[in-house]
Amino acid sequence: MGEKTWALSLFFIFACLSHVYGNVHSYDHQLRKLQAFTAEIVHRDSISPFPSPSPARFSPSPSSPSVVTVTPSPKIYHVTSYGADPTGKLDSTQAILQAISDALEGPSNGFLMQGISNLGGAQINLEGGNYLISQPLQFPVVSRGNLMIHGGTLKASDDFPTDGYLLDLSTSSSNAPEFLFEFITLRDLLLDANFRGGGIQVINSLRTSIDNCYITHFTTNGIIAKGGHETYIRNSFLGQHITAGGDKAERNFSGTAINLMGNDNSVTDVVIFSAEIGIIVSGQANLLSGIHCYNKATGFGGTGIYLKLPGLTQTRIVDSYLDYTGIVAEDPVQLTISNTFFLGDAFVKLKSTNGVVNGVNIVDNMFSGSNKGIDIIQLDQNNGPFKTIEQVVVDRNNVKGMNLKGTIGSGVVEGNGTSWTLDFNPILIFPNLIKQVQYTFFPSGNVFVNHALRNVSNNKVLVESNVQVPAKVFVMVDQGK
Repeated sequence: MGEKTWALSLFFIFACLSHVYGNVHSYDHQLRKLQAFTAEIVHRDSISPFPSPSPARFSPSPSSPSVVTVTPSPKIYHVTSYGADPTGKLDSTQAILQAISDALEGPSNGFLMQGISNLGGAQINLEGGNYLISQPLQFPVVSRGNLMIHGGTLKASDDFPTDGYLLDLSTSSSNAPEFLFEFITLRDLLLDANFRGGGIQVINSLRTSIDNCYITHFTTNGIIAKGGHETYIRNSFLGQHITAGGDKAERNFSGTAINLMGNDNSVTDVVIFSAEIGIIVSGQANLLSGIHCYNKATGFGGTGIYLKLPGLTQTRIVDSYLDYTGIVAEDPVQLTISNTFFLGDAFVKLKSTNGVVNGVNIVDNMFSGSNKGIDIIQLDQNNGPFKTIEQVVVDRNNVKGMNLKGTIGSGVVEGNGTSWTLDFNPILIFPNLIKQVQYTFFPSGNVFVNHALRNVSNNKVLVESNVQVPAKVFVMVDQGK
């Protein structure tokens, strides 16, 4: 309630009380005092230099309750205020580039990594518009961080350069710092490359977040992260062609949805619905979790996840779904694949380049196929056999309609004779490799005979006794220890 209204209310109450008690003299005296007080309030209000403060714009100063201070507005750059056309009819490239430039040159608050200015969470708001882009939106300056671009659609024009990316966190300078950007967030975006290049390029940057994006019609890469550390891609959808599976042109799909050419990145809860390669990894210590790949069936030449870093893989693939498309790993060293579902005869292929496989765990997965006799784990030894095989565990996978393969096998053979042979070739992955054997000899009746493990070769185990006897022999073998 304002001061004038409050004063008039007091005046009314006092008048009513005076009427009730009949004290006319007191009423007249108090009336004159109230009239003077009201006049003073009206006069003071008419000359006040301060407007009524808005709660959103003003806050009291702690040092002086009677003084108000203005809170600076957040740095939100609306691209339409720069002339960008949200209908997508006119070219909005220069307008959006100017908004990006202004945001990067805006006020900063200290630094993140040394030399990277903290822009304080500045935002470039696309305002839900559709914008036509004729050249890559490359950041014009480097050494900036804590900035977000969000909330709209970018579409490449028909003359967009075919080697470009709609959003480009890189630099053409030959004198660039070690890290170009830090904590850049790209969120709630639809990027349509119009079959003229790629979606997002992140070069030598730190802690980049790509969240809730839909990237389509790329011919090179939907997203490429090269160098730097910790690009996090989450809750996003990528596909060269917009389809929900069973596309008649699937065998012609090309391009790569996500290309990780750096270390310590994470891809989580991402769907890749069309591309020749879903994800290709050529950097260490990356995590892929909750990935659904149905980009291009293996039968058409597609690959869901390609690990192209022989000798030092250091990659984890967990809780994912390979849908008619599988995983290829070159000379894998330190690789984990677990709790993943392989559908439609999808399998894991270990590809030899220098013949090394070390520290590989492929465990607790599900494989479902069409009873065509396809092995769940396959070897590509066209470049030479695997010669160094250490610490490999392929076990505890369940299979329906495919051939179970692993590094651990067990079996039983029964007969009346002096020798018992078990052939583990149908089960074991690597040829002619058994590193450890355990067996149990159970003769019938109360006889006691001498027996021994006589031969282990070509993935076959031979146990012999000194006399003929009916017996069962249980054998367990391991290739990976």
